[in-house]
Amino acid sequence: MATQPGRELSSIDFEAMLGGPLRAVVNAQAQAAMSSVNFIKSVGFRQGDAADPAKAQTGDPIYVSFKYPKEVAPFRPETEARVTGVRVTTPGTGYTAAPTVTVSDEGEGSGLAVTAVIGAGGDVTSVVVDDPGSGYAKAPKLAVEAPADGTRAVLEAVFEEARPAVPAQFQNMVLEVPILTMLPIPFIRIEETTIDFNAKINSVEEVKTDESFKLDASLDATVKYPPLFSVASVKLKVSTSYQKNTQTGTKVDRTYSMAVHIRAVQDEMPAGMEKILGILEDAIKAQPAKAPAPVES
Repeated sequence: MATQPGRELSSIDFEAMLGGPLRAVVNAQAQAAMSSVNFIKSVGFRQGDAADPAKAQTGDPIYVSFKYPKEVAPFRPETEARVTGVRVTTPGTGYTAAPTVTVSDEGEGSGLAVTAVIGAGGDVTSVVVDDPGSGYAKAPKLAVEAPADGTRAVLEAVFEEARPAVPAQFQNMVLEVPILTMLPIPFIRIEETTIDFNAKINSVEEVKTDESFKLDASLDATVKYPPLFSVASVKLKVSTSYQKNTQTGTKVDRTYSMAVHIRAVQDEMPAGMEKILGILEDAIKAQPAKAPAPVES
């Protein structure tokens, strides 16, 4: 009896064959979500107190502590005694041109040269240091020429004494960081699932016929020649055979194949988890490992 491919295909349980991979995908997605939950609870938080039902779920966040040196006072290089600027103590009045500034009581120093700047109101508004000079052990005195009609300006040299080099000072700090803010949290999402199912049924009816024909022939002849007469004898043998063999059958080839393609990606962080990490990031704090030492001035 010949096979009917249409009827045989209709008997395939496509619901189980195609629904099975889909159910497996849904279960895999659920397991991935539970893996994320278990990762967050086991890695990011301390285990709760099993004796207290209110604390049995999660405990406090787990922090990672780091120690590092923090500079609390910068390095100050060695400096020499010098005049760093000029301060206008009294601006004076009535100046129509920049007055002459005389440097006196210089001690061992020399070379200081300054220029007074006059404003629109006829007063000394600022002083420009043209040359700070060198070798000063104390602040020199500055004398300003008085105006023809007005009050004299008073200037004061700003002096910086020599000081040795001061090394930078460091304070050991302890930085506490929630461990969840440092680790990649797995959020696996199955983005695409493709199921390819192929069914191929070939039904071939075969008819095979074998025929054979056989012919055998033989001839015998005898001749005698006596003196007066002759005798002749002829014998002919012929045999034939014919055979025919016919075979009929049906050959069915069945080929089934299924391919499942699943594409999983790292999903974006849920909004709730992002807010939690934001709160934990605000909890990052740095504090001294011990009381800081006083900084030398």
